Amino acid sequence: MKMMMRILAFAVLLFAAAPLHAQQAGVQQQVVALLTATQRMELPIERIRPALMSYYVAGRATPYWVGTGRMDQFLTRLNGALYDGLNTQDYPIDTLVQMRDAANSGDPAAAARAELYYSAFFVAYASDLRTGRVTPQKVDPNQFRNPKVVDPAQALSTMGKSPNPSRALSAFEPRNPHYVALKQMLKVYSDAINSGLNWPVIGAGPSVGPGGNDARMPALRQLLSLTGDYEGAASSSPQFDPALAQALILFQTRHGLEAKGLLGKQTVLALNIPPAERQKQIIINMERWRWLPDDLGAEHFLVNIAGFELEHVLQGTVVDRMNVVVGAVATQTPEFSGAMQYIELNPYWNVPTTIAIKEMLPKLRANPLAYAEDFELFARGRPENWAGVNWATVSEAGFPFTIRQKPGPKNALGQVKFMLPNRFDIYLHDTPAKDKFFNTTRAFSHGCIRLSKPQDLAYAMLARAGLDKPAIDAIWAGGQNQRVNLPKAVPVHIVYATAFSSDRGIEFRTDVYGRDRKLADALFGRRPAT
Repeated sequence: MKMMMRILAFAVLLFAAAPLHAQQAGVQQQVVALLTATQRMELPIERIRPALMSYYVAGRATPYWVGTGRMDQFLTRLNGALYDGLNTQDYPIDTLVQMRDAANSGDPAAAARAELYYSAFFVAYASDLRTGRVTPQKVDPNQFRNPKVVDPAQALSTMGKSPNPSRALSAFEPRNPHYVALKQMLKVYSDAINSGLNWPVIGAGPSVGPGGNDARMPALRQLLSLTGDYEGAASSSPQFDPALAQALILFQTRHGLEAKGLLGKQTVLALNIPPAERQKQIIINMERWRWLPDDLGAEHFLVNIAGFELEHVLQGTVVDRMNVVVGAVATQTPEFSGAMQYIELNPYWNVPTTIAIKEMLPKLRANPLAYAEDFELFARGRPENWAGVNWATVSEAGFPFTIRQKPGPKNALGQVKFMLPNRFDIYLHDTPAKDKFFNTTRAFSHGCIRLSKPQDLAYAMLARAGLDKPAIDAIWAGGQNQRVNLPKAVPVHIVYATAFSSDRGIEFRTDVYGRDRKLADALFGRRPAT
């Protein structure tokens, strides 16, 4: 009896599967007919038609979407695009819903068109996840990232190997730890906004420090609890107690503020930035992290312009961190990736032509020997006598000289520079102007990156070239310029991140260059979906 029941059940399954198999075969034939016809199809399909031909015609793939329930899974992912830092309005969800319904009506032609349309937008979404929604250089001329692309054929292949389209899409997301952490924090802020949470506002008032009393303390506790900085119990006490002070110090540290636990004007401004603005800031920076290479390198340096900081990362662990000074607003540091190839001890400084013209030439016209003690003058590569030039007749246009500062204590590059050859002439270096590192906002240079601990970095990197600390110190003491090639180049990524991850949690910085504003205009203006 049991055997008979099993046979009957198997027969029922075969009977139920037969119409579905026939439907899939009919849709597959229609897909091939559409792709091999001479007529142009809808633009999203036409854009990747060769890849669709490869997948469905040459690869003889059966329908991935029609009759599988995967359309609904994909629509769920598109409707939650915000949680990916993307914009739901960039995708024609209403059209996709209509196509799903038409595909379920039993019309093979409508089903085939839906199959191709869903595959086209799977590729589009995968591309947005991997490479970003906008082209970096079109948003900001200081962006110099190698363009990233998603191969549509590879995307379709990845899709076809996964039973779940959302899981297949996740394979295209960056694995960068900053991106991953920001995505998690984006959900926290988005859920708080969607829940209608009444975010506390800290009122204006006099500065108050630890041990003081202020009516704003209960609201401060509540707010710092929401940001994850305060883990103590809620209290209506007006006392600025030690636990609250430590929480405020953590908040200030995460926001690049002077971290003394003093509730002052700048801290109140940072505390009162609403969740919706932080949500936007996170989305903006997720876009930036997508622009970076997929592989930053097992060992690499990450210079964050907006964070005024350098990280030395080895196998996913930050092994060193130091403050940096970056370009002033008028002489901004560009964003690009390079590789540290060699180090110069007791470096010369080749004065940029713009500095020679704007800052040095006026002084030379008044005193031809103004720079003779510390600088060398060259004309067409040959040494030139400072006093032998009639500076009054030298024009700014076509400035014919090269000026080089000698190694020494006054040298603008200090004792060492770390070279990553690039067309912008940007590098990392020491500086005699140590006082700039005491500022919380450190945008003062002409574009290059000044390091707060250059000697420590030199010892660590030059050890790879066989130089120990006594040998390096002896070279510095001798005052002679010496170049040392590294046995293996180390990637250096110069980024502008106003939201990023650290061992303290998610950190936020002010938009010192105004680049967030430009990217916000590009991301949050609605683009028509096609």
